[in-house]
Amino acid sequence: MLDFPRWKVGSIIGLLAALCLLAIPSFLPESTTSKWGSIPHPHINLGLDLAGGSYLLLEADTADLAATRIEAMRDSVAGTMRNGTPRIEIGDISTRGGQLSFLLRDPSQVDAARERLLAITGGGAGMSGQREWDINVVDTSRFVLKPTQAGLTQAIDTAMKDATEVVRRRIDALGTKEPTIIRQGATRIVVQVPGLKNPQALKELIGKTAKLEFKLVDETANPADLVKGIAPIGSQVLPYPGNPQGVPFIAVKRSVIISGDQLADARQEFEPQTNAPQVAITFDAVGGRRFAKVTTENTNKPFAIILDNSVISAPNINEPILGGRASISGNFTVESANALAISLRSGKLPVNLKTIAESTVSPDLGKDSIRAGVLASIVAALLVIVFMFVTYGRFGLYANLAVVINILVIVAVMAMLNATLTLPGIAGFVLTIGTAVDANVLINERIREERRRGRSVVQSVELGYKEASRTIFEANVTHAITGVIMLLLGSGPVKGFAVVLLIGICTSVFTAVTFTRMMVALWLRKNRPTTINI
Repeated sequence: MLDFPRWKVGSIIGLLAALCLLAIPSFLPESTTSKWGSIPHPHINLGLDLAGGSYLLLEADTADLAATRIEAMRDSVAGTMRNGTPRIEIGDISTRGGQLSFLLRDPSQVDAARERLLAITGGGAGMSGQREWDINVVDTSRFVLKPTQAGLTQAIDTAMKDATEVVRRRIDALGTKEPTIIRQGATRIVVQVPGLKNPQALKELIGKTAKLEFKLVDETANPADLVKGIAPIGSQVLPYPGNPQGVPFIAVKRSVIISGDQLADARQEFEPQTNAPQVAITFDAVGGRRFAKVTTENTNKPFAIILDNSVISAPNINEPILGGRASISGNFTVESANALAISLRSGKLPVNLKTIAESTVSPDLGKDSIRAGVLASIVAALLVIVFMFVTYGRFGLYANLAVVINILVIVAVMAMLNATLTLPGIAGFVLTIGTAVDANVLINERIREERRRGRSVVQSVELGYKEASRTIFEANVTHAITGVIMLLLGSGPVKGFAVVLLIGICTSVFTAVTFTRMMVALWLRKNRPTTINI
């Protein structure tokens, strides 16, 4: 237990020295460490409660998601009936009452129509094994498709997973550090962005669904009917705030020429002639070919650029667009054009998100919390140091050195893991300082006990470390189990506390047992004392 060859001593000292050096950048302002260039300088990130920033609580619009599913199914039904062999003629598809219904023109095709419907609805069952759509036949030739609750629940869960990732990509594009983006319940997302002082800009970026579509304009529509919301068959009326004709509405074909799903890139640029901000978009290979084909077939016809069911512009196709690139212009500022480009690059939200709670945490409050936390840590460390030195003398001094190194090692490990320090994390930090000497208390008391039994100094120290190590290991394992449970099942502040606690458990065992044992062994080897004060 007390055998420490030179290579082992060098390894322990080298490891702890390297970790202590890595902890230094976290105690320096970022303005200083940014000048170090290529020199590694991992830095602890501060959470929202310490650095200040913006907090949003978003909730999904499940009613809109249900309506979107029905519209998507409407397009699928129309396409599969029209394009299949043989062609199945159907009447207009109704979406009233939260369900789809349509009439077959030829009742003898009921079985064929049912087979095609089962194919596009996954055989009536989704990934969960439960039916997502109920398919019924009424009056021998009218089909009614109604979404099931199980199917809607599955769709909401899938949409929320995708929405969380889209929100994460959009915030990452802002260059912010360590945002917290987590689901809360079935339909909510919590967003915390440390250092961001403008929640309104964050709301506008996250809340934009960014559903981009290109559709042909229906030039046969009567402007008077558009105001009433009436469009020709096969078309729909959409708002067009910038319509040069003065009517804030426009009729477009229901079929989508190309959608934002086929975008490869989107960037904010400036229009060459007017120098006005615009968004340049690039389609992928499939989208580029599709866009070239449509613009070739519809030269000299207008098409609408639609974002979130609102027309941005409706330019004329003067010539075929063959390069797979297009631009979106409008009343953009540089900031709004860049925000739209980020939204398009990150993909559209599968469900509309509305903000139900928001707040801005002042960095001054964070400074007060940091000051209080640092003060609490210093006071706790000093009291522990004084107690250990008074109680155990030299052995207490070794334990105190281990506590100081343990604090630096925790900071270094958190910095290397890119962990975020929160106010509950500081509480875990203070708790770790107190528990860091638990192992040394057990070891020192066991050494005292062995000395009272008449054993020699070396035997007492060796047995003290050997016998106490088992108890220390078991105690810290139970401690760690609690921390892991908090980390896995907790969220927000609880996780912040658990992270610091788990790191502190690992580092304190190493510094309090291995490091102090090495120092005691080196002292015994050099001085060979016949008695010790402990």
